[in-house]
Amino acid sequence: MEMAGMGELVAESSNIKSTSARSAEISKLETNVKPTATPEEDDSSMSSSVTEIFDPSEATTTGQWGYDSNGTWRRHGSSESATSTGLSSISSSVGTDDRLIDRTTSENHSKKRMADGTLKDTLVGLGAMPDTTPAHMSRPGPTNIVNQTAQTTPLKRRGRPPKDKSATIGFAGKVRRASMISKLHDRVRPRSSIPAQLPKDVFASECIGAAQASRLDPYALHSGEHQLLADMLMNKEVTIYLNIRNAMLRLWTQNPLCSVTAEEAAGCAKEARFFGLAEVAYKWLVRNGYINFGCVEIPKETSAVKKSAKQKTVVVIGAGVSGLTTARQLEGLFAQNSERWTDVGERPPRVIVLEGRKRIGGRVYSKPLRSQVEGSLPGNLRNTVEMGAMIVTGFEHGNPLDTIIRGQLGLHYHLMTDALTIYDTDGKPVDEETDMINTELYTDISDRTGEFRAAPQQQNTLKGDDELIDRARDPIADGFEGFKLEPLFPVDNAKHRKPVLKRGRRRNAPPGTEKLTGRSRVIEESGATQSAARAAKTMGWQLKEDVAKNQSISLHRVAQASLHPTLGTIMDEAIEQYQGLVNMTSQDMRLLNWHHANLEYANAAPVSSLSLSGHDQDTGNEFEGAHSEIIGGYTQLPRGLMNLPTKLDVRFDHIVESIHYNDGSDPDLTTKVVCTSGEVIQADEVVITAPLGVLKSDAIDFDPPLPGWKRGAIDRLGFGLLNKIVLLYDKPFWDDSRDMFGLLNEADHRDSLNPAHYAKKRGRFYLIWNASKISGRPMLVALMAGHSAHEAEQMDTNSLLSDVNNRLRKTFAPNVVPAPTEVIVTRWKRDPFTRGTYSFVAPETRPGDYDFMAEPVGNLHFAGEATCGTHPATVHGAFLSGLRVAADVMESLAGPIALPNPLVGPLVLKGEAMQQYSTTQALVEEGLGSSRARISISDETNTQPTSEPTIKQEHDPTNLASIPHARSNPTAKQTGGPPRHSVCARDRSFWVQPAAFDSADLNYEAGIIGTILSQIGERPPKPKRPGVNPFILFTKDIWDEVKAHCSANDPQAGRDAIRQTIGKWWRESSEAVRAPYLAASQRAQEVADEVRVEWEREAQKWDEEAREIRGRYVRDHPPTTVGKGSGRGGVAAEAAAVGLSKRRTNVSNCVVLDHA
Repeated sequence: MEMAGMGELVAESSNIKSTSARSAEISKLETNVKPTATPEEDDSSMSSSVTEIFDPSEATTTGQWGYDSNGTWRRHGSSESATSTGLSSISSSVGTDDRLIDRTTSENHSKKRMADGTLKDTLVGLGAMPDTTPAHMSRPGPTNIVNQTAQTTPLKRRGRPPKDKSATIGFAGKVRRASMISKLHDRVRPRSSIPAQLPKDVFASECIGAAQASRLDPYALHSGEHQLLADMLMNKEVTIYLNIRNAMLRLWTQNPLCSVTAEEAAGCAKEARFFGLAEVAYKWLVRNGYINFGCVEIPKETSAVKKSAKQKTVVVIGAGVSGLTTARQLEGLFAQNSERWTDVGERPPRVIVLEGRKRIGGRVYSKPLRSQVEGSLPGNLRNTVEMGAMIVTGFEHGNPLDTIIRGQLGLHYHLMTDALTIYDTDGKPVDEETDMINTELYTDISDRTGEFRAAPQQQNTLKGDDELIDRARDPIADGFEGFKLEPLFPVDNAKHRKPVLKRGRRRNAPPGTEKLTGRSRVIEESGATQSAARAAKTMGWQLKEDVAKNQSISLHRVAQASLHPTLGTIMDEAIEQYQGLVNMTSQDMRLLNWHHANLEYANAAPVSSLSLSGHDQDTGNEFEGAHSEIIGGYTQLPRGLMNLPTKLDVRFDHIVESIHYNDGSDPDLTTKVVCTSGEVIQADEVVITAPLGVLKSDAIDFDPPLPGWKRGAIDRLGFGLLNKIVLLYDKPFWDDSRDMFGLLNEADHRDSLNPAHYAKKRGRFYLIWNASKISGRPMLVALMAGHSAHEAEQMDTNSLLSDVNNRLRKTFAPNVVPAPTEVIVTRWKRDPFTRGTYSFVAPETRPGDYDFMAEPVGNLHFAGEATCGTHPATVHGAFLSGLRVAADVMESLAGPIALPNPLVGPLVLKGEAMQQYSTTQALVEEGLGSSRARISISDETNTQPTSEPTIKQEHDPTNLASIPHARSNPTAKQTGGPPRHSVCARDRSFWVQPAAFDSADLNYEAGIIGTILSQIGERPPKPKRPGVNPFILFTKDIWDEVKAHCSANDPQAGRDAIRQTIGKWWRESSEAVRAPYLAASQRAQEVADEVRVEWEREAQKWDEEAREIRGRYVRDHPPTTVGKGSGRGGVAAEAAAVGLSKRRTNVSNCVVLDHA
């Protein structure tokens, strides 16, 4: 990103298509509006223009690599965030608040994976458990991968520089199907999406940041993932899954102009046996809108399905942000899961969007000015005014609009400053100290009302290993014996987990950027821990003479006086009680009521209409970063959603009269959407995104009527109102460097100290925005909140203009305030397609009402900001609701996510460990006279499990299996093979059954082993390899020096900068500097070689002696033939008597033989 002019940011261009070029295309979609001669009263339902279609052929999806300004290897087009102000809550989800999980699962759940890849729970006793596979484990669809035609363009790769080898192995085609990821063992290399040259700590930091930027906890499963996988994963597999999922999110956030492919998803796994986990993560992220969403081109799978084939229809009602997001997301989901329909001879479903207006955007409406000045904005953007939504409330840590606005569309935007001056009724600015102590007092009162707020629900989901995730490491397969984390460079978790300054939508706090939208910072620790008098004294207030420092205020009586108490009643009561403690003036009352007006703006309702217990129920889900405005109009966002990468089927002037949906009572019932024009559209699924105000007005008839629980939520939630008056001038008479200023309003009774006397007028022009930066013209936008917003619906424009001009002349005197050249007044209550602005929590609202709003009724689905309990009353909330409802529709049409079977493949031995195990296993089998226990160990490292499980042996100091022995006795009984089902020691199938071994065989072999051990002892253990690296030694010596060097240049330099500097110094160091470290490493290697040679000599000697002892024992004690049926009663007891375990071979990570 690059800053130009007065803080205007221009998005970074990409190789796919310059994002500024996309901005220019969006601006070209707009046409000039004919000028009018009189001030215009807008009902917000007028069309801005007729849009045109983008040329999809101009956009490609090929990413190119290069170094950024920091020298980091990245793909161009990456949506890097601006300076972060901290972390946001990771408890938010794609849609409404997640419900509590009925079953609380322990973090260290006890599960074991079977040989076939499925899981079995441990049992209380040793009773056998039937080996059953859950029905949802069976994956529908074809088993063969459809080979696609090789693309002429080179394969796009993520996470690795171009010089690295291709991720695919001997396969030139594209794999479109997510269901094939678990079968890509011979086509995709593990780790192919993990950059080899990127330090692990840097890679881990990027993965963690990507998860947080996606509103996900990098260290724990989302509730949706938990419900899908809680019964499918072993404890350490949770960490593996999270590392894979976070790596996929990193691919997406690095460049959201390119969709994450199935091959890239598989390459996020470090072993091929975890491709099943990669498949689940990929499917879940795609379906729920965490990757591959927005204006990104999705590669489509070619099919031979005829155009006349059956095709289902999804109708989306409303072309606002939520409706367009729903349609765009469904188009992408249908393309990425097209095999669900093409494999059965159907075409993927189509999506139709019905819009009653002549324009898109809904409550996002950038109205063109009558007079346009060419070149006043970059990219030939039009001069517009925001009639509705205006602010992007922070791009950082989870706002999905960051991906669309900055990462894909590349829109120009203006970062707002937090400078704010408040002017009193006499036109003089309020003293800064007076402003501050009143702001702190209002914050204290808000904190005291927090005692009555409803406690948020907590969720318990499976968690991974924080230390391993901080280092992007998976748990080792053989347990944690000898496993150590890197102690030299501990990851600074504080940078990911520092306390968050949460900006509550319903709260106020000290002056700053938060005043821009009323979403002020929320202090988690209550400020009401001390008495009110002492708190006021600390703020700077002067206590009255007869007030003791421990005197406080009490709000319980007023709060309990009503069944549905309101926030305004309690806060006004607190103000009155504070008046008895401190000397409060009428100016103080005007300032406190200015904060009331700001709260009314944030909620689009008077504080007397807000719920005391739930008005700020969305607190904790706020995003971080400076607030922003879109230069050239917020409408560019919905316009991009409609036209990129292909134009959606949006039908204007289609006013819906009734919806005849299927509530599930009659499967054969046809769903129909009837328009006022008489047109009837049949649909399989219907998504309604109409504002809550429209649903409250019963403007749409539902057949059958909506159930009581849905109707109750609609009635109980509030739908508020906010209006604006827009003033356009020839030149500014105000400080054009400021983004806003505030105005205090007088009470109905002059200089009154009664809070009730301020309610009617306090929201009139209380905040005035300087919109010059985003409109390209000298423009002021005055807000009318609370009761003043409703008053504006009734007042004529001339009266409002006269009032605001008088205030401006008094405020900016002696500057001349001319008459504006253009005046626009919004009246959203009159708009039949909105009937208000956005939702709020009314006194009668229940905690689960936002969830009820999001719940479908049969095949009728609901979306919009009023269905997003985590982010209501916001554009990003509407966007998130579209992603959420698209996932719901997809589940209705295609069913739940199918899990691969097995989810995790068996552990395959490699290299030296495999060779050693194969040899020793063969010796044991020969010594026991077993032919059934012979197991073929595959040399393939990336294969799916076969009918016989792969067996892993754990290192044990008493390596009995390595003892040489005589030839097998052809008459000896055969041992049982490895367990085919369970690896759980508490399951009977884990233990040797009576028919598996003959006790005579066991006793005979145990006699040989005991004789050998008694005479020559145990076989010498194999020495470990040295781990001395010259660069590690150099780092240990130079760390403090480099740290001081980096801190001198940059006090904020972290460990990443130190490591990069150390690497640079090492590369630039001379041979003389490197020599001692290389010599130390060489000496360690020589010592290790000597130790290994000595071990080989001693081991060979021990083997020879053991062979001689075994031969003598066989000659002196020849084996006897055991009759059929003998020796089968007490195998467990006899084996225990000679010190041999009863356990079969463990198929997961444990041991082959256990020795007492």
